Amino acid sequence: MSKDGVKKVVLAYSGGLDTSIIVKWLQDEYQCEVVTFTADIGQGEEVEPARAKAEAAGIKEIYIEDLREEFVRDFVFPMFRANAIYEGEYLLGTSIARPLIAKRLVEIARETGADAISHGATGKGNDQVRFELGAYALMPDVKVIAPWREWDLLSREKLMRYAEEHGISVEQKREGKKSPYSMDANLLHISYEGYDLEDPWTEPGEDMWRWSVSPEQAPDDPTYIELTFEQGDVVAINGEAMSPATVLESLNKLGGANGIGRADIVENRYVGMKSRGCYETPGGTILLKAHRAMESLTLDREAAHMKDELMPRYAKLIYNGYWFAPEREMLQAAIDNTQQVVNGVVRLKLYKGNVYVAGRKSDTNSLFDESIATFEDDAGAYDQKDAEGFIKLNALRLRVAASKKA
Repeated sequence: MSKDGVKKVVLAYSGGLDTSIIVKWLQDEYQCEVVTFTADIGQGEEVEPARAKAEAAGIKEIYIEDLREEFVRDFVFPMFRANAIYEGEYLLGTSIARPLIAKRLVEIARETGADAISHGATGKGNDQVRFELGAYALMPDVKVIAPWREWDLLSREKLMRYAEEHGISVEQKREGKKSPYSMDANLLHISYEGYDLEDPWTEPGEDMWRWSVSPEQAPDDPTYIELTFEQGDVVAINGEAMSPATVLESLNKLGGANGIGRADIVENRYVGMKSRGCYETPGGTILLKAHRAMESLTLDREAAHMKDELMPRYAKLIYNGYWFAPEREMLQAAIDNTQQVVNGVVRLKLYKGNVYVAGRKSDTNSLFDESIATFEDDAGAYDQKDAEGFIKLNALRLRVAASKKA
């Protein structure tokens, strides 16, 4: 008999250790039908093995969808228009993927007549919050089953024993080599947690990184690229028009080849603990540098400064799972309004782990006026005598306060 009236559940399914076990656990614990949903958001080779594993587990309804373009167009690019960084370092690669997965979980639940959705996020992490806040925002009455908050399989050893007892294949290999890390990959980044990274003093081994060479091993000659922006989004690389997903994929390759995008962070999770993780975000690192360079040329000073003031709040909303919240949508509308003028080309130099701005231009929206900014004769474009009154007016309150102290 089904538990809690659940007859069908849609599971966010990767085919890895946790979700492979969750399929069997849901079938046994809830006596229900399981629908699996695997989102291809750039993790590549992990997708088709997930189909085979789902079929082996007796799953009849298997959703495997290529969401790469939607992911970059509707989630990554809007986030980068805000120059979002969490706690000064994290480019939110895992965070920004969760609302898209939550959205499709809910849509598939409606399509299949499912009673509930389920995910493999642990009770210690941020992802449980992100999945569920997203789902509740889109389907208020949805039932969420979070096995990690219900079962007693609270260690890798117990999970492996459960898998062995039930004949579940859980071997995970990348390039023929089993990784000891908990890894999450999408088109924006790949993350690493666990194993020796649980000691914040331990430097990650060079063999951990998958997408980038070390800066020491990067080419001795720099790579120059030109990114074309339209309303805040990159639409071409070196003059070649590209779709959003192709842009990010290309920048990942260029950045990775030049040792760009590695980060080792101790971050504050929403659930209250500190966590150490390592991230590779080569394309995102390039995007951020280029976007800020384009804005420096085209955005009004006060608009740019207000964006910078709003950015930490915006980044925290995404990190904590509030993509579909009204305050994030409000901020996005304001941010997108500023991007109408962010048009032009940025030239970058990629060299041994670094991204340098080598030039920027905008034929339509540049606010840089050489006749005013020049150190040469400006032919009266700027009257330097005006600065005296400007300074005295701004100094008035300081002079009054200083006289009182005297």
